[in-house]
Amino acid sequence: MQEIYLDNSATTRVFPEVAEHMAKLMTVDYGNPSSMHHLGVVAEGHVREASKILAGILSCNDKNIYFTSGGTESDNMAIIGAAHALERRGRNLITTKVEHPAVLNTMKHLEDEGFTVTYLGTDRSGRISLDELSDALTPDTILVSIMHTNNEIGSVQPVAEAGGIIKEKCPDCYFHVDAVQGFGKAQINPGRMKIDLMSASSHKIHGPKGCGFLYVADGVRIVPVNYGGGQQKGIRSGTENVPGIAGMAMAAKMLYSDYDADVRKLYDLKTKFIERITQIDGVSVNGLVSEDPAKICETAPHIISVSVKDVRAEVLLHSLEGQGIYVSAGSACSTHKRAPSATLSSIGLDKSLLESTIRISMSAFTTQEEMEAAASALEDVIPGLRRFTRR
Repeated sequence: MQEIYLDNSATTRVFPEVAEHMAKLMTVDYGNPSSMHHLGVVAEGHVREASKILAGILSCNDKNIYFTSGGTESDNMAIIGAAHALERRGRNLITTKVEHPAVLNTMKHLEDEGFTVTYLGTDRSGRISLDELSDALTPDTILVSIMHTNNEIGSVQPVAEAGGIIKEKCPDCYFHVDAVQGFGKAQINPGRMKIDLMSASSHKIHGPKGCGFLYVADGVRIVPVNYGGGQQKGIRSGTENVPGIAGMAMAAKMLYSDYDADVRKLYDLKTKFIERITQIDGVSVNGLVSEDPAKICETAPHIISVSVKDVRAEVLLHSLEGQGIYVSAGSACSTHKRAPSATLSSIGLDKSLLESTIRISMSAFTTQEEMEAAASALEDVIPGLRRFTRR
């Protein structure tokens, strides 16, 4: 039976070239980048080269890149580090109701420390109101954290516009963007978008798990959240994961070298898939800006949130799994929790559909044949599952 993997927002398959490159760094160039001898210098060179690659993609200086264990650590470093660095200036933070748990739970932690947090709502497409953001900014606001791309429904926030508003109204306020789902699928220029801090993760872009980075703009100050040997200018101590760092940079370079063609392909797959599955009775797609197919480019190219009336997501997921098709029932970081999705609640999804929504997410490896097979499977199984449910 053919396996069709459509859970790429949870994790992606590593590019074979990346795996091969990492194997060399684990068996040949395996030195500690802090060591003074030849193997250490070679390892340090790989880290520096990775910094330059990522900086080139973001149009920034390689000194703005700090390597982490992934998106969650990057979010924690940015939010906690900035809040503590600026707390004498103010104690108000702003974020959205649709953030990843790595942001929302960090904000809750800071609320326990005495900070106040303003949570912005969204419209039915999952996008914030820029007017609401502007109204929420006060002289006490020190940090705004808004995700680039929602991991559940694929909505894309107006990051550049938000950055402009923040800097105009509160010039000293830091702007953090969780770009874990956006990096690799969108062109992001932190300087032009007025972004001070940006998080990204390797395993979402065909790199290895356990690696990520945090962009920190010139002049931005964050307090370290871990302490040790003082690596990475003391901002993030700990021996660098050289194979992971090099693999992440290589994967990013591969994605952005064919960026236009890859993104066009993904949008084409997404458009055709949505046109087909929305012909199924009781099936709807979340996070779209409009029913106009031309507007699909205002959403993420790789994420499709599908609600199926009268069919529980978990049942549909396992039914598809029985045919070798792998999707998810929302975010992989909250799949095992029974609480309703904050994102789906924020967009005003009918309560009857909160537990009837699956996420289909594609990658550079996804083919037209795979998406057609997935659509056929949904056409086949949904009527039967719905009859079973109604009994």
